[in-house]
Amino acid sequence: MFTKPVLGRTTADAEGDVVVLLIGMRVNRFWAVHQWLPVMLAMFRMLGELARNGDRGLLGHVMLTASPRTYYVVQYWESKEKLYAYAHSPEMFHHRAWATVNRKERAGRMRGHVGLWHEAYVVPEGSYEAIYLDMPAFGLARAHGQVPVERRGRHAEDRFAHRSGRKAAEQAG
Repeated sequence: MFTKPVLGRTTADAEGDVVVLLIGMRVNRFWAVHQWLPVMLAMFRMLGELARNGDRGLLGHVMLTASPRTYYVVQYWESKEKLYAYAHSPEMFHHRAWATVNRKERAGRMRGHVGLWHEAYVVPEGSYEAIYLDMPAFGLARAHGQVPVERRGRHAEDRFAHRSGRKAAEQAG
């Protein structure tokens, strides 16, 4: 239950491309709890569904707030294909939730009480690096594993230059 802090400098053990999804909501009218609370609960339901179905591809997530109005989740995915598959799967809750949003929007029943947003990124290997000091596994390191920083390089430019065995072979061949 309680995680011991990891002492020293560590980095994420990600190999290859990294898929990151930022997804969130903004409360536009605080008094419209009946509008924004179901949206927030839907996100918790989707995260629970993904946790129970590990083969869907969600590797990890971090829940954050940007302000008293804006809440979001940083998600780390195995691949963009698995992210798409989850988003479009008729048996998963996400599909039903978006069908409801789309129906309300077409019927003119969206009243601007809550905003929804997402941004998705595929970050190629060599275009990301991470460092954690006296931290348990967090963010990218929690999703992909955590290793001593020396395994990837003491400096940011060394960690950016790190290549997995597969990528190194592709570049050499």
